[in-house]
Amino acid sequence: MPKIIGLTGGIGSGKTTVARILEEKGFPVYYSDDEAKNIVNKDSILKEKIIELLGNEAYSDGIYNRKYVAEKVFNDSELLEQLNHLIHPAVKIDFEKWVASQTSEFVFKETALLFELKLNQQCYKSVLITADDNFRIKRTMDRDGKTYREVEAVIQKQMPEKEKCKLADYIIYNNSDLDSLQVATEGFLEDLN
Repeated sequence: MPKIIGLTGGIGSGKTTVARILEEKGFPVYYSDDEAKNIVNKDSILKEKIIELLGNEAYSDGIYNRKYVAEKVFNDSELLEQLNHLIHPAVKIDFEKWVASQTSEFVFKETALLFELKLNQQCYKSVLITADDNFRIKRTMDRDGKTYREVEAVIQKQMPEKEKCKLADYIIYNNSDLDSLQVATEGFLEDLN
């Protein structure tokens, strides 16, 4: 059975970029957020439960309406928790099947909520990608076309970086360029072996 390495970071930290570097190095990476997006569209029982929770507008022409759902749960922590209780078990089952199919010594689980959901407890090690807020905000604005205030609001909702740093086994700082991030990722991999 492969050893699971949890890979996390807040919005705009660069965790997906690190995940791509890891894939280039031959490591399997499970993208939790992407898989969750697939599962909410494929799993008919889950679909029914989400519609029951959030209404018919949660799906538009049979496709998960992310914008509507995000607006509905963003300022309602209880509703968000109920939604997470529906989605996360389905993702967990999918991830376990995926791990069982892997032959690599290490596999990476890329997820924004590694510490929030205590998923790090199921991991051999955890890696936090972090960056100063100004870098994270600019990257997210450039990538998603969001305003400064919109990105800042998302950051405020996430677990503070200081808390994540205390929980992580490894920390990769991404306050520089892609070459530096590549070097830092390679350094982490050397420590892993």
